[in-house]
Amino acid sequence: MKHSIKITAIVLLVLILDQALKIWVKTTLAHGDSIFLFGWDRAQIHFVENPGMAFGLELGGEYGKLALSLFRILAVSFLIYYLRILIKNKAPFGLLFSFACILAGAIGNIIDSAFYGLIFSESCYHCGIAELFPEGGGYAGFLHGRVVDMLYFPVLRGNYPDWLPFFGGDSFTFFSPVFNLADTAITVGVLYILLFQRSFFSTHHSSAEEKTVTSLEPAPVKAESSSDAEEQLEQPTPVS
Repeated sequence: MKHSIKITAIVLLVLILDQALKIWVKTTLAHGDSIFLFGWDRAQIHFVENPGMAFGLELGGEYGKLALSLFRILAVSFLIYYLRILIKNKAPFGLLFSFACILAGAIGNIIDSAFYGLIFSESCYHCGIAELFPEGGGYAGFLHGRVVDMLYFPVLRGNYPDWLPFFGGDSFTFFSPVFNLADTAITVGVLYILLFQRSFFSTHHSSAEEKTVTSLEPAPVKAESSSDAEEQLEQPTPVS
């Protein structure tokens, strides 16, 4: 099977799983609702919406939201272009898999930002469960929708020691961000590159340096024989 077909299948699989879970959460839970997985409060489906970046980070204001959406679209365009180059140059499948995960995750969150505001009603703490394709229209315009997050794993809870400056006695939670499958795919892709595919970039960097050094080397000069040098010395210098 061609690598291009495998990469397309990976992207589609991640997108289908990501969007299916988001739509189920959006149409099943009210904002802030939680479901304990296996009855354990350290692993939850906890519905929140994120107007900004991954893991609950935000870029404030409507213009910030629009700028973030446009940046995501540009990033996806570059990833598609770069993946085509990697496939054409027969890059290792592990590297292609990593970029496919990153691409799928980016597209998944773009879909939320671009279309969820148009096709869903508002989700909030007191207005109940959102409706898909409401009669009065969605809660936001194009590229102004909110990303649906639901995976929450507060594996460790406790309090900082009293002797600690500024935070002494305060409670903390690890791991506190709420994220989605698209964020997970991006994280998996980046970590796989950092852990297992660094040699690909170092090899390409080394080959580029070798090409640069070769291009800067002076061309070899042909040595003249002693007889040729003597003939040049015997020839008279022309007088103007």
